Amino acid sequence: MHPAKSIMAFTSLSGLGFGLMAVIGLGYPDVAGWVALVYGALALGLAGIGLLASLLHLGNPQRFLKAFTQWRTSWLSREAVLSVLTMALFALYIVLLLTDKRLILLGYIVSTLAALTVICTAMIYAQLRTIPRWNTWLTPILFLAYALAGGALLAGQIWAAVFGTVVVLALQIAHWARGRAALARSGSNAGTATALGGLGTVRMLESPHTARNYVTSEMVNHLAATTAKKLKLVVIVLLVGQGLALATLPIGHVMAGGMVVLHLAAVLVARWLFFAESEHVVRLYYKD
Repeated sequence: MHPAKSIMAFTSLSGLGFGLMAVIGLGYPDVAGWVALVYGALALGLAGIGLLASLLHLGNPQRFLKAFTQWRTSWLSREAVLSVLTMALFALYIVLLLTDKRLILLGYIVSTLAALTVICTAMIYAQLRTIPRWNTWLTPILFLAYALAGGALLAGQIWAAVFGTVVVLALQIAHWARGRAALARSGSNAGTATALGGLGTVRMLESPHTARNYVTSEMVNHLAATTAKKLKLVVIVLLVGQGLALATLPIGHVMAGGMVVLHLAAVLVARWLFFAESEHVVRLYYKD
């Protein structure tokens, strides 16, 4: 699938924002007053920018309110509803912290809703049986791990961030390994793509179109295996470097900022690969 910049920004930045909300809701760091306001503004800002970026991917952004109407059946609608609800309750939680009041139960509710929002974002992709590489329980767990690890880092919880980075690295490698032969394991082939498999072995002689169309532009992306390997190595180096630095070096404000940059870089490269490596079964029909 073509990696859209708006979706990459949305899933990466909103994940960091909701991850920070989840950590703050659990009481980390233990802040109040204006310090709480700074943390709250950072979390809401990241989530808000991410959500605004997602509007750029809509066919008609001015009709974004329709995204809230199908929450019974659509993971995208559930994500939209939960994101707004989470941000509203988190804003209330921060306002209370400004007055040195901490409602522990409200914080736990915010943390739970923030985690569910990230899971709903991931389920938009994990539910798609037409993209076998995404269609696994590892997808929502990986998205959530990235969000919580980034949230812990932004909240200054160093050892939680180190642990989260280790978990992210393990899950990311597992997701890559599982996705390598996902399309082949799915049982999809030219026969299932054309619904002619019952008549015998189907072989595509020509592509259905002589020119690229919307489907081939959005659903078909060519990524060289060597490029994918190099980018995966970049993600691993960034995550390992971040984890080792957090575990061994004194972390001041400048160093903490550098670690956030490393984490965000790893998320963006991994997210680009997430989309670029996806193999939609429509490729079988388009003889790609």
